[in-house]
Amino acid sequence: MARLILASASPRRLALLAQIGIAPDAVDAADLDETPLKRELPAPHAARLAAAKAAAVAARHPGAVILAADTVVAVGRRILPKAETEAEARMCLGLISGRRHRVITAVTVFDTARAVRSRSASSEVTFKRLTQREIDAYIDGGEWRGKAGGYAIQGSAAALVRAFTGSWSGVVGLPLYETRALLTATGIAVNV
Repeated sequence: MARLILASASPRRLALLAQIGIAPDAVDAADLDETPLKRELPAPHAARLAAAKAAAVAARHPGAVILAADTVVAVGRRILPKAETEAEARMCLGLISGRRHRVITAVTVFDTARAVRSRSASSEVTFKRLTQREIDAYIDGGEWRGKAGGYAIQGSAAALVRAFTGSWSGVVGLPLYETRALLTATGIAVNV
């Protein structure tokens, strides 16, 4: 059985894999510049980054199956950042307040022969109109740090979501339906 390498340092992705009985042999995050290219749209941006992460990690693990993913939050054509500062988080929350936005997670798997398989999941999330007090409270909680769009749906932000369609696990960071299909196609046994 081939070794499985998760090309991500995200504890959420690791926990999601555990839900379907997958424990990677190693975790090795790719350190890439995730800046969108000029005029790059959200779905192609997520797909490009997932493939680039898989390729970077594959170079360090010959003969292993590599699983990589990238999650993008978008308002229209605008790609929101992974909030690293309070100002970025406030900007993101202000943009998604009372609006529908998309969350796209692309998944790429390199098999042992380096054949590439990719899928993506797109979800729509609608936040309630946020008051300044709600934004302040969410910021004070700190769970926005490093999160695409400045929020974590699996945390307290779930109470701010008015409507949702799509893949919940995809919004968290790894669409399990698509991931299961890709891993099964490469011969990785999935317990579900």
